[in-house]
Formats: sequence, structure tokens, C-alpha cells
Amino acid sequence: MMDSQHIGKPEQVDARTVTGGHFRYFDFMMAAFVTILLLSNVIGAGKVAEVDLPVIGVQPFGAGILFFPISYVLGDVLTEVYGYARARRCIWAGFGAMLFMAFMSWVVVAMPPAHDWTNQAAYEAVFGQVPRIVFASIVAFWAGEFVNSYVLARMKVWTGGRMLWTRTIGSTIFGEGVDSLIFYPLAFLGVWEPWLVVQVLVTNWTLKVMWEVVLTPVTYIVVGFLKRREGVDVFDNDTNFTPFRTQV
Repeated sequence: MMDSQHIGKPEQVDARTVTGGHFRYFDFMMAAFVTILLLSNVIGAGKVAEVDLPVIGVQPFGAGILFFPISYVLGDVLTEVYGYARARRCIWAGFGAMLFMAFMSWVVVAMPPAHDWTNQAAYEAVFGQVPRIVFASIVAFWAGEFVNSYVLARMKVWTGGRMLWTRTIGSTIFGEGVDSLIFYPLAFLGVWEPWLVVQVLVTNWTLKVMWEVVLTPVTYIVVGFLKRREGVDVFDNDTNFTPFRTQV
């Protein structure tokens, strides 16, 4: 556990017993979580791609959907291995990073370009995000990730730590569901037809959950590795589940 050199079966412990403790890989997991969150919003959000599916035909989709669900997979790993309190800390770190990213994008895009710099239009197309969409994205992420983490932590206690796949997929169904229910109406209702908002909401929610199912074997490998290396298996039996704190 934590500083132990022995690698074996992890010890089942209550989250309170590791409060304030240091873990070997937690910082790396937090960095990966925030990095994927930011890059999926910066690089993936602005591009609409399309795929030619058998029978269905050509379907457009937001390129960010390929990578954003990985942040939920990492959220599952963080909660499963380190407990709700540390996952909560990562969510707040991601929330702060997204706020700063939005602010920095707005400032840089708004700055007057040099007279001989001809890329302002392209820069605005990539980084000049609509404030309404940015707001919807940040609020949806915050709510969805906390629901995802809460559901997984509670299901882990209910199942006694067995059947990991039930809580990774189950928590994603609820977490991504809340994310989608907040984001698409906030971002596009009144801009798109209501039926289109509902269609895109359901389609993208389904695709995100399917991504979780596909990545389940990877989740098992990562969770197993981290639990063995850290030496603990954290259960949130008496955890304070309020989202409005960062203490671990």
C-alpha cells in the first residue's frame, strides 16, 4: 500500500483510512484525466467528421466523441482505485482547467492581430468557441462526472467490489446521460429543431456508452495494475459525497 514495496493482492480498506495518504500513480492519473479532457475539447470539438456505416449510410459526428469518453473511463479508474474523494479532486482540477482554457481562448482570439499576420480567421474558426456552447460543455462535464463517480462508488459498496463491468458501464450510463441531457439542450435548443437536439443527444449518448463497453477490457487491465501497485482496494463506505469540497 502506498509506500510498500510488496506487490500482491490489494488490501480492501475504507476510504477514511487512506485520507491524506500518498499514492504512487495518482498524480499521473490526474494529469492524464485533465489532459484528455482539455485536448478532446480543444482539438476534437471543432471538427465534424463522417463515417459510412453499413446499411445506415453516411453519418456525421463530432470528432471529439472519439476521445472525450476516455475521460469517463479514467474517472471510473480513479474512483475504483483511489475512491470518490480523490476522483472529486480530479474533477475539480479538470473543471478549473476548462475554465482557464475558455478564458485564455477568449483573450487570445480577441487580441488584435499584427497587420502582416493573415491567420486570424482560421484562428477564430478553431479557438473562437461560442460562449453558450462553452458554458454548456463545462456545466455538463461537472455534473456528469460527479454523477458517474458517485454511482460507481456506491455500486462498488453494493456489489462488494465484484463485477467491475457492472459499475463501469452502469456509472457511464448515468454519468453520460446527465452530461448529454444538460449539454445538448443548453448548447443547441432554440438553434436546432427540438427533434434534432433529441436525436443527436440520444445518438451521442449511445455511442459514448458503447465506447465504455468496448474499452471495458482495458479498464480491467488498468484497474488491476494500479490496485496491485498501490496495494489497496478503496471502498467508500462512509464517505461524504458532497461535490463541494476538494479535501482527500
